[in-house]
Amino acid sequence: MIPGRPPAGRLLPVLLLAAWLIPSGPAAAGGQRPAPKLRTLVHDQPALDRLMGKHLLSLQWISWRRFGTVEITDDRGLLVIKGEQRARRGDDYLKIDGIILEVGKRFFRFEGTIVTRVSYINEGKPCRRRGRFVFRITGKRKYWRLKQRDNPCDVAADYVDIYFARPR
Repeated sequence: MIPGRPPAGRLLPVLLLAAWLIPSGPAAAGGQRPAPKLRTLVHDQPALDRLMGKHLLSLQWISWRRFGTVEITDDRGLLVIKGEQRARRGDDYLKIDGIILEVGKRFFRFEGTIVTRVSYINEGKPCRRRGRFVFRITGKRKYWRLKQRDNPCDVAADYVDIYFARPR
């Protein structure tokens, strides 16, 4: 460890994001995003296989019966996550958007944005979280749940779940 520098493990997600976002080389000049220099770190291939594609998505304040969808795609080795759930009535929603930094047997770590809007939480204003988050499987659950569930904008716990189940 070098004094004044963060531990190497804390720097990796920042480097992953920078490599993905900063254009370089001839393709950048042409307006297309270049291939990412770094890839999502995968510890378990079956976990990656389960994670890829479209899944059901929910925030309990909106509904556990009417789901949204989230899709995990591979952008030349870097996994991208994007999805939303919208209330049947009203303007409540959940949105998730970012890149997946790491996939383990019972978790995945991503960097990006989660935005929730629930009429009776945070005075009905959108709550935006930006940073690094972990979704994990606990017990015999059939979904990944957001570990950082405390709503930073109000006194509430947000259960953001991504289900193994696929939309029909």
